[in-house]
Amino acid sequence: MRYLPAIVIFLTSVPFAPTSQLMGQTRKPPPTLPPALETYQAYAQEVVSGDRARAMVDFMDPSYRVPGNRSFNAAIQEVVRALEAVGYVKESEAAADRLTYRIETREMTRPAWDPVHASLSIVGQERPLMTLDTNINLMAAYSHSIPGGGVEADLVDVGRGSPQDFEGKDVRGKIVLGDGSPGQLFRRAVQEHGALGVLAYRLSSFNRPEVNRTIAAMSSIPHDEELKAWGLAISLNVRDVLRDAIAAGPVRVRVEVESEMYPSEELTLVADVLGSTIPEERFVYSAHVQESGANDNATGVAALAEVARVFGEGVRAGTFDPNRSISMIWGDEISSTRRYLEDDPQRTQGILWGLSLDMVGEDTEKTGGTFLIEKMPDPSAVWTRGDDQHTEWGGRPMTTDQMTPHYFNDFVLNRCENQAAETGWVVRTNPYEGGSDHVPFLRADIPGILLWHFTDQFYHTDGDRLEMVSAETLENSSVCSAVSAMALTTADAELASHFIDEIEYAAHRRLEREAQLGRAALEAGGDLEEQRLILTTWANWYLDAIRATEDIQVGGAAPAVLSRIARALDAVAEAERVGIGVLGGG
Repeated sequence: MRYLPAIVIFLTSVPFAPTSQLMGQTRKPPPTLPPALETYQAYAQEVVSGDRARAMVDFMDPSYRVPGNRSFNAAIQEVVRALEAVGYVKESEAAADRLTYRIETREMTRPAWDPVHASLSIVGQERPLMTLDTNINLMAAYSHSIPGGGVEADLVDVGRGSPQDFEGKDVRGKIVLGDGSPGQLFRRAVQEHGALGVLAYRLSSFNRPEVNRTIAAMSSIPHDEELKAWGLAISLNVRDVLRDAIAAGPVRVRVEVESEMYPSEELTLVADVLGSTIPEERFVYSAHVQESGANDNATGVAALAEVARVFGEGVRAGTFDPNRSISMIWGDEISSTRRYLEDDPQRTQGILWGLSLDMVGEDTEKTGGTFLIEKMPDPSAVWTRGDDQHTEWGGRPMTTDQMTPHYFNDFVLNRCENQAAETGWVVRTNPYEGGSDHVPFLRADIPGILLWHFTDQFYHTDGDRLEMVSAETLENSSVCSAVSAMALTTADAELASHFIDEIEYAAHRRLEREAQLGRAALEAGGDLEEQRLILTTWANWYLDAIRATEDIQVGGAAPAVLSRIARALDAVAEAERVGIGVLGGG
């Protein structure tokens, strides 16, 4: 559904009118877009094609992509074709060109793996219960082929697969059925107790297993060259059929597994847009290629290809001239980004921002997911309340000394909200949780943010197919991602001042919200000192974020920008004082 205009809700209600009035005395209206930013957004919207991005997802789906295998490498080459189509050239052939790409190769500690065929049947029944054709996740990654085309063996149910569940059961030479991950069940049943292989069922509650009874979760087992065994990830329907059959008497099953393992190299594709005046400073994107899904993460791969197109066409046509460099990484999740940061410490010193695109193209009506910006650690990861809520992925409690104050959170949110205002896109945020390519940036003390969707009922299952992907969402994600780098790699004093206006406005809005939540907590019997601490922590976070804006203007902050920073600091400090007064803190 489309909603015009877009509505991004921060408080569903304002319980204390006097609070809002008091805080509103210090807050200006939201800043209007400067012409340069409007131009960038219009240009990106013109270049980006959600349909073209979805076609790239179609090329990758369905495929089980692990580093070094044919599907992973084919995806890399498809992005290369897209880059070359808009003017990127091999770095080795034209290192001085402003638009270049390179494919980095690395030795792998284990072979590449490709699934070829798999099926599961009850002996005596004509039709198989599951096949690789219907469930691409049926075979756990790094399963070995079964010699002779397949095996028939007795089935033993070990329930939840705990060590106690194996007591008194002889599973040697048999096939084991159990709940839990194939990897864990494999270690206990095959490596410890001599089973031939495992049939494992595991879905998370957010996968809605009682509704999605025919899907299987993506999984892997240890790479074991000695035992050369296998594991299958089964659906809830199949697990129930097998247990019903066991309840009626002994069951034998037939399993066929064919896979290929072979020496290979891990590929990482890196594309660069050379900055014209300060090339050592850069904005870096990452999108991981591996996984077996369409949304996860063929959409991130395709969206970043569209972002690269915006830069390529703009530089070649002379309509976009970044002063700072832009780099884009396609590779293995987390490890490719981490290596990019580790391989060249001098290059890493110049990285000012990192943006990860992971699951950015969902049809939210089908998946149940919401487009989210996972923020760098801010106080919402310490005090998670109001509209700041963790996803079902889950976040561990953080402490105030783990915060990373920076303007990048609100900067990216504003770019997405600008796009939402044009298209009706629904944009939300979540506190920091980790687990994707933004983590290496943060660990290297580089501002890093994740764009993604959650909850997704098909996350990490073979229900994550092309029909769950929206061209419109891909377009929205690509446009706001491209505009983010376009603005930060060309920012003059006017743009820098605008972004300071935005962060000051965001600070006022946040402090007003926290004052309202604090008042509500106090009326419910909360502690005044704790509420003051929350408000003050947010104020300090934003004061430091405003100080960080000195690096926005290319070449350093001009006197007018420094003056604007000083005024913003004063305004936020005043808003903090008003907020403390609202809480009754004097």
